[in-house]
Amino acid sequence: MTAALAIARREFAAYFRTPLGWVVIALYLALSGVVFALAVLAPAAPASMRPFFGLSGWVLLFVAPAVSMRLISDEIRSGTIEPLMTAPVSDWAVMAGKLAAALAFLVALLAPTGVYVAVLERVSDPDLGPVLAGYLGLALAGALYLSVGAFFSTLTGSQTLAYLGALFTLLLVRLATGEGVAGRAPDAVADALYAVSLDRRLGAFAAGVVDTADASFFVVASAWLYVLSVIALQSRRWR
Repeated sequence: MTAALAIARREFAAYFRTPLGWVVIALYLALSGVVFALAVLAPAAPASMRPFFGLSGWVLLFVAPAVSMRLISDEIRSGTIEPLMTAPVSDWAVMAGKLAAALAFLVALLAPTGVYVAVLERVSDPDLGPVLAGYLGLALAGALYLSVGAFFSTLTGSQTLAYLGALFTLLLVRLATGEGVAGRAPDAVADALYAVSLDRRLGAFAAGVVDTADASFFVVASAWLYVLSVIALQSRRWR
């Protein structure tokens, strides 16, 4: 646990020492600002954060892999993966620390958007319960997206390839399990797609519905990807 915390602190600080971290922050805040203006502040738009949370799930899909693409691929590229693998730290602690840092950075990305809630309160009286549920949904989805990016980062020394691999995988899953595809599929296939639908689960959180089944889905999926990432990291010892 101590080793994982030390790695997490180091990795979290590294985000703010590199231009990439600040670029990701600027990009996310710019995109989320546009989403808020178009979905919430536009004339005739509902005075609710629900449209913002719905669209922010898509924004995170593009941004989160950029946060986690460097976690292991940067170590591979720079050659520091060998000292890391021979250090007296377990692979489980390494991945746990790096993912914890990425998740903390993601939360730091989301935090400034709380200003949007304050802006909405000036013109409306939003219920804070659904707002908190929406943010919980974004955090859980973000953790899953980060885990996908972390897994791909264990496979290559190229951050670009890690990002593209994670992005295309997430896009494929989200589009394939969306209403547009599932609604046209045979019943048996539609039921299977519906069971893993990211759109449906994020939509529930955006609507203010916190279902333990939806939360468990994101937690379990993220945990499985964490395990796969550790296995991929350990496989480097066998090469």
